[in-house]
Amino acid sequence: MKFFSFWRSLAAYRVRMALNLKGVVPDEVVDVDLLKGQQREEAFRAVNPMMALPALVDGDGPVLFESLAILEYLDETHPQPPLLPSDPKARARVRGLAQIVACDSHPLIVPRVREYMEHELKLDDAARTKWIHNWLAAALKALETHLAGNPQTGKFCQGDQLTIADICMVSQAVGANFFKLDMAPYPTVRRIVETCQAIDAIARAHPLKQPGAPTG
Repeated sequence: MKFFSFWRSLAAYRVRMALNLKGVVPDEVVDVDLLKGQQREEAFRAVNPMMALPALVDGDGPVLFESLAILEYLDETHPQPPLLPSDPKARARVRGLAQIVACDSHPLIVPRVREYMEHELKLDDAARTKWIHNWLAAALKALETHLAGNPQTGKFCQGDQLTIADICMVSQAVGANFFKLDMAPYPTVRRIVETCQAIDAIARAHPLKQPGAPTG
């Protein structure tokens, strides 16, 4: 198994959490430095034409891409512990919560968007930060509204089973921390994130614990 990753990628972070939870250790981790633009180099474009992380090659291929698709692949091929509930409505709720992060919020703040805002739209740092905070907060507010007081919410987003919804929400919270967004307005989100981060498999996946991450 070959895993294309980068310490700063929140989407790759989601896959790292799942790999750790499943006890799956890739044979090779390929570092694609987003800050240096290596995702745009021909070698990686051949892996993922979207020039985005993560990507995963398991055995003879094909290349797997998009974090949610990889999470579900890992859940299907390494079923323990399960990352999706067995009940269809619970599965749909978990997928919906995960997609708030992975589909509705995170794609709006990734490096290619920030670079376009800076170089093409000529927006200054304050304007870009305002944009990032808006979309991070929109997802966190939606998650808090879905989770707070809902009888389906338990220790984790869906009862007491850690799922892909929790994985995505942890990545959202870490992203909020990177961009210095106040998490105080989202107490249910914070409680669940803190519960997740106390789990060793989740803690070991943190971006700042990866090779190449800043140490100061």
